[in-house]
Parts: sequence; structure tokens; C-alpha cells
Amino acid sequence: MLQRRHFLKKLGVVALFGSRRLEPDLVLHGAKILTMDPRNPTAEAVAISQGRFLAVGSDVEVLSLATSHTRKIKLGGKTLVPGFIDAHCHPAESGRLHLRQVDCDLRSISQIQQAIRARADSTPDGQWVLGFKYDDTKIQEGRLLNRSDLDQAAPAHPVFISHRGGHTAFVNSLALRQAGVSETSPDPPGGHFGREAGGRLNGNIREKAVELFTRLLPANDSRSDFQEGVRLISERMARAGITSVHDADATPEDLRAYQDALAAGQLSFRVYCLMRANSFDRMLAAGVQTGLGDEWVRVGGLKLYCDGSISERTARLAQPYVGRADDYGILVTDEEQLYGQAKKAHQAHWQLGIHANGDAAIDLTLRVYERLQRELPHNDPRFRLEHCTVITPELVKRIKNLGAIPNPFSTYVYYHGEKMHEYGANRLNRMFAVRSFLDAGVKVTMTSDYSAGPYEPMMALQSMVSRTDASGRIWGPDQRVGVEEALRVGTIHGAYASFEERLKGSIEPGKLADLVVLGRNPLSEPSQSLINIPVEGTMVGGRWTHQAQA
Repeated sequence: MLQRRHFLKKLGVVALFGSRRLEPDLVLHGAKILTMDPRNPTAEAVAISQGRFLAVGSDVEVLSLATSHTRKIKLGGKTLVPGFIDAHCHPAESGRLHLRQVDCDLRSISQIQQAIRARADSTPDGQWVLGFKYDDTKIQEGRLLNRSDLDQAAPAHPVFISHRGGHTAFVNSLALRQAGVSETSPDPPGGHFGREAGGRLNGNIREKAVELFTRLLPANDSRSDFQEGVRLISERMARAGITSVHDADATPEDLRAYQDALAAGQLSFRVYCLMRANSFDRMLAAGVQTGLGDEWVRVGGLKLYCDGSISERTARLAQPYVGRADDYGILVTDEEQLYGQAKKAHQAHWQLGIHANGDAAIDLTLRVYERLQRELPHNDPRFRLEHCTVITPELVKRIKNLGAIPNPFSTYVYYHGEKMHEYGANRLNRMFAVRSFLDAGVKVTMTSDYSAGPYEPMMALQSMVSRTDASGRIWGPDQRVGVEEALRVGTIHGAYASFEERLKGSIEPGKLADLVVLGRNPLSEPSQSLINIPVEGTMVGGRWTHQAQA
């Protein structure tokens, strides 16, 4: 007993745990532990008590803490890392999409038509048929879906298929009529209607134009549907090693769904919510303040939008897209409007996260943040730049000076590589700029934006480390980082982005027992095969949320 307390006292655990029981419920040993704690970077064993790490050290040290009530698991040399944090995704919404819509992550227009036709056959005429995760560059025809394709698949149903990037969609003729959009309709501010060479609408709608259709879509999901969507997506993401997410456009209904799933024992990750802009007044009126919640579900800040999408090539750039001399992308919110929205949240001391992809949009967003700090200075506001994709050295300096947090796409180089030629080699060395941010001392995070990009952390690691796509082509090699750096981006930096770095993100005494067991050590793995490392176990708060079948 004296030896046990001496070891715990050396670790500082007695002070951290206070009056809590200092006997472990569980000891994991015989592992290669990459802690992300610079004071104790590697270890062999970890003790867990009441959902938190009690001790981290050698097998001999940690096993000495075990009692007759302690469960001991020998990991046989497998690698243990902190739980991965996806710092920008849309889990509640994605879960419901999986429940209700046609998954159009297919490889030909004919396959998509077949899937839409099958759904239409089981849907009464006149009701909407919806699809998601369509990606124009993944299909063998090498062209965009169009109005005629969807008319052929479902002529008696209005059809709405969203692009995987989330900023554009594809509709048929009946959907156009229901939205009141005709051949003579002008583009709405911040949006665009695609047209054929002769001027006929082709069914492609972009940015703000999408809102004309989404307001018509059925919104009949029940409270139990919301909860079931959360259960489904948290279970899937746990299998990939994700223990925390930042929902970057949450509605009050999403927030309630997370709480419902938690109460039912169905929530497999922790959630930090950046609330949707149109819900902000409701939240304030209800007396909700940033930080409300607990270590499982927490209200974080407000999400706003500046420009378009990287995967759909609508991000607002300072120079035009390659091969599109007059196309600079789309600015969806002008500076004064964005400032007004942001000021209201800043005054209420809410964290701000503004979607800004292109360098022109990042410049505009930084001007808004800099103005807020001049006029209403806050201590450590941790302004967030959601995506922050195309940077310049000057933009990085301003981000560093503000203490802002960039949240770039982490799986995009690997998964969306075939789209990258439209940005050009020079600009690609300034995109998804993890290397530049780390060199500047900026705490960049790991994100998927799921369902816009895949959420698997091992794909993200390979993408950041190798900067190659699925075919092995290199995109922006100047931004490569080391594996240990990428692990830090995906763990402790994600915790920092939600003001939770003292709670999680590393394996050290007193922190939440969120961890992942990997089948192989990523530090010893070739960069081109990181994606193949199996996730053998995921734990949140000392409870397994995923265990691979033996």
C-alpha cells in the first residue's frame, strides 16, 4: 500500500483525484503507449479509475497498483494512443442522412439512377426522393449529374441529391417547378443556377441557391429519429477510433439528440457543439451560455459562413481557378454582414467558428476577428477558422498573432486528390497547410467535415504525412508532417480547440480515459500504409465503445 501511494504521489495523482478512490478498475499493460504528454512521451501501461487515467508508467509500476478487484488486460505489444478528436464534422445530421436518404457514394451515373429509381418505386408519387454523398469526380462518366439524368430515374418525384461537399446539389425538373425556379430565374445573391450552353437549367444548384430547395424538403424526423441517427453515427465513428467530435453546425434539436442518446447509454463519443447561426437567438433567449453542459455534451460556440467549398471548387480565392480564368469562387456572406453576426456572439462571449476555405475568404474572416479584438478585446477567445484551406505566409502570421485555430480538412488530399489539379501546384503547397501552421506554433487540428470527407483517422494520418491520394499522386509535398506531429494534431490540438486540453487529448493522470488501441505502431509504419493499421479498440471514459472481433 505504501509503495502504491508513493508512486501515485510521485505522479501527482493524489492531488488530482482528491477524495476519489485510488485503486484502478482496469490496467492495460504490455503496450507501446504514445501519450502525447511531452513530460512522459512513452509508457508501457496505464491504470484507469472511475473513467479517468489514474497512472501511466512502466508495467512494473502500474501493475503494482492493481488490487484483487482490478481487471488486467495484456495488450501484447500493441500501440495505444489518446482518443482521436474530429474537430469539425456533422455527426447528428450525417446519422439522419444514413437513416433516411439514398447513399450516392457510387461509381457511375447509371448506378445512381438505379438507386434513385429503387427508392422512387417505394415512395408515393409526388413525394421527395433524397440522396447524399454524390461526388462528381468519383464516377466513371467524368461529368456532373444533370436534370435529365434525374428525370429519367424518377419522373414522378421531385429529386434532390446533395454533393458530398455539402455546398451544391442536383435536382430534377419537378423539383425546379416546386421551388418556383424557371429558365428566366436570376441567380440569388451568393448562389448560382447551372445552365447548359443554350441557357436551359441543367439542375445543378450552388451555395445560396440550394436554400431555395432545402426549405421545401420534408422535415418530419421525430425526436427518436434524431436519437437513432446519433446512436448510429457515434457507433460507426467509434469503430474508427474517434472519441470526441466537434459538431460544426448543430441545431438545438441535434443538441437534444446527443443528450437523449447519452441518457439512453447510446452515445459513443463526446460532443462539443458549434451551434447553427439561425438558432443563436433561440439559445440566448433560453439563457444558454457557451460552456453549458458536461464532459459528454457541451455547448461550445457559434458557426458562421464566409465562402464556398474546396471539393466542389466554389471556395473564394484571391486568384482564379486553373483553367477557369474568370472564376474566383463564391463569397456567401459579405464582410459587414459577417461582422454583424460575429459581433453579437462575441459580445455574449461565445467562441466563434467561421467557415473560410479560400485565401480571399480567410483574409476577410481575419479582418472580422481583428476588428472584434480591437473593439471588444477578449482574453483567449480562440477564434476558429473552419477549414482554412488556402493560406499565404502573411495569413499564417495573422492567425498566429490572433491565437486563432485553423481546422483544415485532414482526409482531403488522400480522398479528394483527383480534384486538386484545379488549384495548381503552387497553391497546393499552401493548402491543408499543417506544416506551415506547426512551424508557426499554431495549434492546427484534425477534421473530416463528414460527410464531406471520410472520417477515418488513419486515413487522415496518411494524408497529412504522405500528401498522396489513393492513386499515389503527390499533392503539395511542402506540407508533409511527421507521424508523431500528425498524432498530436489529431489529439491534444483538438482538445485545445474546444478549451478542453486539461481534460483530454493526452494520456496522463487525471484526464479522461479516452484511448485507442492500434494493431500496429504508426511510428514504425511506412507512410503509404498508415491507412491499413487496424483500430482494435476504442475506449471513452474507461468504457469500451468498440472492440474488434478476435
